[in-house]
Amino acid sequence: MPIRPADQIIHKAAWLYYSHGMRQDEVARELHISRASVAMYLRKARDTGIVTISTSTQLFADDVLARELEDALKLDAVWVVPDSTHSSDPTADVPLVAATVFLGLIGRGARIGVAWGRTVYTIADQMAHADLQGVTVVQLCGNLGAPYSYRPDECTMEIARRLNAKGLNLYAPLVLSSEELAISLRAEPVIREQLDGIKTCDLALYSIGTIGPDSHIVKCGAVDLDGLHALQAAGAAGVVAGRIIDSQGASLDCAYNRRLISADIDALRAIPKRLVVVQEDNKFEPLKAALAGGLCTHLVLGASMARRLLDYTRATPTKRI
Repeated sequence: MPIRPADQIIHKAAWLYYSHGMRQDEVARELHISRASVAMYLRKARDTGIVTISTSTQLFADDVLARELEDALKLDAVWVVPDSTHSSDPTADVPLVAATVFLGLIGRGARIGVAWGRTVYTIADQMAHADLQGVTVVQLCGNLGAPYSYRPDECTMEIARRLNAKGLNLYAPLVLSSEELAISLRAEPVIREQLDGIKTCDLALYSIGTIGPDSHIVKCGAVDLDGLHALQAAGAAGVVAGRIIDSQGASLDCAYNRRLISADIDALRAIPKRLVVVQEDNKFEPLKAALAGGLCTHLVLGASMARRLLDYTRATPTKRI
């Protein structure tokens, strides 16, 4: 179908920006328009489907910074998303890029493990619809009582819906009231089968949670502030699929983890492709922990976080992240 004259300028702006890697100011000079117009055209191109971010994922992977991080961290692939200049959030495009990266990693008949959180749900919400019958989407951790749209079950089923895939929810709470109850529930055949099946996934999608008052595990009521302080004192560094990890990416030996219904760290490491998406700049320490624990093979992150991570690896060349 020929491009309508009214859309030509939008196509040109999108082509230069996504396919040629020009900055918005460079596109503006090339087309003799204002930078504000370029930002508007790119936004309209995405909103109307004239172009999707998929045309630019290879560009983000070919970025020199991405290549340097891959080498430094020994990762399979890294995508570095430039800081947004047309949004109040400079990392606003990270989930958009991650949604297409995620789709590209899904193979025929794949079994996918999905965690939870605002970043994961935003990825699901921005993901293009695809007819991937034969794919199964598996919930990696138990559920929450809080009425968030980014609960584990919501993230799992929204991604399954977008993919026209089968969704498997884990019908158990994330955290039990006692260790004894958690042991008993994990021993139930249906729960045990679901947890054991996580290591058979081909691909996992998760972000890394923080250990602080704004952490999801605090906001959802799984941990109170006193419990949070105790976890911090014990060496908690981050949260992966609801599980507390230490600075080396190991499961922290704590009462919280012993009351947990979630994938264990060994099961996550057994998944061949582990896509970690980091949007917020306050997740540097949790990301370092996840990398140290081998919980990431593919990484999508913003440019500022990428530069910080590369600077850290260069400053500590003998220390494996």
